[in-house]
Amino acid sequence: MKIIKKIDIYLLRNFLGLFLATFFIAIFILLMQFMWMHVNDLVGKGIGLDVLAEFFIYATASVVPLALPLAILLSSLISFGNLAEKFELTAMKAAGISLFRILRPLVFAVSLLSVGAFYFSNNVLPKSQVKLWALIFSLRQKSPELQIPVGEFYDEISGYNIYVRNKARNGDLLNLMIYDYSAGFENAKVMVADTGRLSASADKLYLMLDMYNGEAFENLNQKQQRATGSTKQIPYRRETFSHKRIIIDFSTDFNRFDESILDDQHVSKNVAQLAHSIDSMRTISKAKSREQSDQMLAERYFGREQAKDVQIPTSVTEQERELYNIDSLWASLSVLKKKQAYTIAQEKARAYKDQIDYNALILDDTGRYIRKHEIELYRKFTLAFACLVFLFIGAPLGTIIRKGGLGAPVVISVILFIIYYIIDNTGYKMAREALWPCWAGMWLSSFVLLPTGIFLTYKAATDSPLFNPEAWTIKAKRLFVRIKHYENQHYRRSIRRLSSRKIRHRR
Repeated sequence: MKIIKKIDIYLLRNFLGLFLATFFIAIFILLMQFMWMHVNDLVGKGIGLDVLAEFFIYATASVVPLALPLAILLSSLISFGNLAEKFELTAMKAAGISLFRILRPLVFAVSLLSVGAFYFSNNVLPKSQVKLWALIFSLRQKSPELQIPVGEFYDEISGYNIYVRNKARNGDLLNLMIYDYSAGFENAKVMVADTGRLSASADKLYLMLDMYNGEAFENLNQKQQRATGSTKQIPYRRETFSHKRIIIDFSTDFNRFDESILDDQHVSKNVAQLAHSIDSMRTISKAKSREQSDQMLAERYFGREQAKDVQIPTSVTEQERELYNIDSLWASLSVLKKKQAYTIAQEKARAYKDQIDYNALILDDTGRYIRKHEIELYRKFTLAFACLVFLFIGAPLGTIIRKGGLGAPVVISVILFIIYYIIDNTGYKMAREALWPCWAGMWLSSFVLLPTGIFLTYKAATDSPLFNPEAWTIKAKRLFVRIKHYENQHYRRSIRRLSSRKIRHRR
C-alpha cells in the first residue's frame, strides 16, 4: 500500500503552486511597506547598486516570517475554493474521503513549513537582522548627496544655507548666496558671489566651495574688534574678493557601522542565547533589588542616617527614658521648632521618594531589557504556530464559501490577516508595556484564531451551510415564526389573566 497516493500528490501540487505564487506576492507587498518606512535613509544618499541590493536582500529576509502565514492562508483558501467550486471536493466526499483525510497531506506539508520557519527565525533571521540594522545605521550616518536645487535654500550641509539662482551647463553655480552660521547665530556670515563651484576632497571627508567675484559680510563682537584693533563701533566687516575658498567638514564616503555593537540586542540572538540572557538578567535584577532594599533599610528607614544623634544611652533609668518619648519631645517644642520639623520631614520624605523613583527607574530598564528578550523568544514560536492555524482557517473557509480564483479569497484573506495583525500587535504592545505577561501578549493571536480554525474545520467537515444566504434566510424565518408564536402565547395569557380578574371583581 502506497503511503503517498495520487490524490495526495494532486492536492500538494495545487497547494504548493499557489503557495509559491502567493508567497512571493506577499514578500513583494511587505517589502514595499518596509522600504517606504526607510525611504528617507535611501533617497538622496548617492549609494551604489551593490548597497541597495544588500539592503533589499536583508529586508526580504526580515519579512519572510510575516509573509509565510499570509501565503499559507491565501493559498489554502484559493486551492480549496477551487476544489469546491469545481465540485472536486464533493466528488472526494462522495467517494468516502473525509475532509480530515483530504487535509492530511497539506497538514504534513505545512508542518514542514512551520519547522522551516522556526529554523529560519532561529538561525538565519538573527544574522540578517544584525546586518540589516547595521546597514540602516550606516545609511543614516552617511551625508546626503549634494544636489543643490535652483531657486531654493539648501540646508543639508550642517551650519550652512546655500541659495543658487541658476546653474551653468558645466555645473557651476551662478549668483549664489551663502549663510554661514557654523560658529553660531551671533557670529553669522553672509557671502554672495557671481560664480561658485563645489567639489569634494580626495579623501571625501571635506567639501570645498570656490567662489569668484563676490563679497562677504561678518558680524563683529567686542572680542573681534579688540583683535582687529578697531576703535570704532563697526557692526560688521565687509570683504571683497575675486576668489575665496571655504573648506567644510562634510563626509561623503559610506562608512560601515560596527556590527559587534548589536551583539547584545534581542534581534541578534537565537532561542538558546535569548533564554541565557533572560536568566542572567533576572538574576542581576533580583540582586539589584535586594541591594537597594537592604540599603534603604540600613540607611534611610525611619531616619537611620541620623541614628547617632538620637541613640538612647544604656545607663538611663526608666523615668529618664520617658524624656526620649516622641510625643513628649514633640509637645516640648515651640511653634517655630514644629514648623522647622515639618519642613525637615517633608524634605526627607521628598528625598526618599526621589531615591525610590531612581531605584525603580534602574530596575525598569532591566525589566524592559528582559521583556524585549522574552517577546523575541515567544515570537519565534508564535509565527511558526500561526502557519498551522491559518491552514485550518483557510482550507475550511475555502470549502464553505466555494469560491476560487483571486476575487473573494483575496479579500477574505486580507481581512483575516488584518484582524490577526491587529490582535498580534495589541498583544505585543501589552507585553512591551508590562501590562500583560509576555507569553500572554505574544500568544494572544493564536489563542483567538485557534478556536476560529477549529470551529470552521468542524463546520466544513459536517457540510454546514455557514455562508449560504438561503440557509441564513430560512433560519431567520424560523426565528421570526418562533418570536411571533411566543408573542401570541404571551398575548393570550394576558387576556386570560385580565378576564379572570374581571370575573373575580364581579363576584
